[in-house]
Amino acid sequence: MLDLVTPVRGRVAFYDLSRKQESFAEALVRGLSSMPKHVPSHFLYDAQGSALFDRICVLPEYYPTRTEMQILADHADDIARQIGPEATLIELGSGSSVKVRLLLDAMQRPSAYIPIDVSGEHLLAAADALADDYPKLAVAAICADYGDTFPLPETPGSGRQVAFFPGSTIGNLEPTDAEPFLAGWARSGVDMIVGVDLVKGREVLEPAYDDAQGVTAAFSLNLLARANRELDADFDLSAFAHRSRWDMDESRITIGIESLKEQTVSAAGKSFHFDAGERIETEHSYKYSVDGFQRLARRAGYRPEAVWTDADGLFSVHYLKAGPT
Repeated sequence: MLDLVTPVRGRVAFYDLSRKQESFAEALVRGLSSMPKHVPSHFLYDAQGSALFDRICVLPEYYPTRTEMQILADHADDIARQIGPEATLIELGSGSSVKVRLLLDAMQRPSAYIPIDVSGEHLLAAADALADDYPKLAVAAICADYGDTFPLPETPGSGRQVAFFPGSTIGNLEPTDAEPFLAGWARSGVDMIVGVDLVKGREVLEPAYDDAQGVTAAFSLNLLARANRELDADFDLSAFAHRSRWDMDESRITIGIESLKEQTVSAAGKSFHFDAGERIETEHSYKYSVDGFQRLARRAGYRPEAVWTDADGLFSVHYLKAGPT
């Protein structure tokens, strides 16, 4: 059982399980010193990056957010029946906690909501707003990396514990990491609702990650602008370009920032050489077939119970039951 660190704003319990995270400077120096060059994708989300990503989510080319929202809205009652009464809903990487409301509204007497996120300030704001809107719901916010192992707080109600992992964030994990990640939650006896982006044609996938208005490109290049702002870097943004491509063999979109010429850049007190065409990799987004993801889930110790998709077969939402497969 977790020890309560501090009650905040009356109703929301807050547990700070955060550990020292690698700083942007450390990650940039390490990543630009590696071959291939790379920077973890979560560093894209400073204030400017987060605002740009909000714009990406409503672009006509970017189908994942609206498609998943529509699936959740259309099938909320079916999902709620799988969850059962008096359940505790655990949101992994809760963000603004928008999608989870579709489930809470459909659930039978939900007993508790546990959002988990590494951004403590944003986590508390979202948890506080949700607690105001659901006054009968126990809310316990955990500041932590949801990939870590830690005990969950005791909550009222006799129902299941169910983790909600939307947004196809599972696709941002390498498959060799996705299986142990799922296995950890399966061993703890927690069911899962997982949003999974599906394999589809290049003509749909590549524009989703490189839109005609250039918002996604601005989102990528903001990483370099952030380095200029925060780390005394001298990236010339006009000498770099956003690149994304569909790799059918790996079943993933590869996203990166390409140097348009041979150049040397300074950042965080160090110099880094770029060849023309050399890239900084920022993200892999894996796409699965329904059967392929269910095989992964079974290997991790889950029993696939149900799956819901949209009419065009763009996206899927899976209910995974913890226990023998």
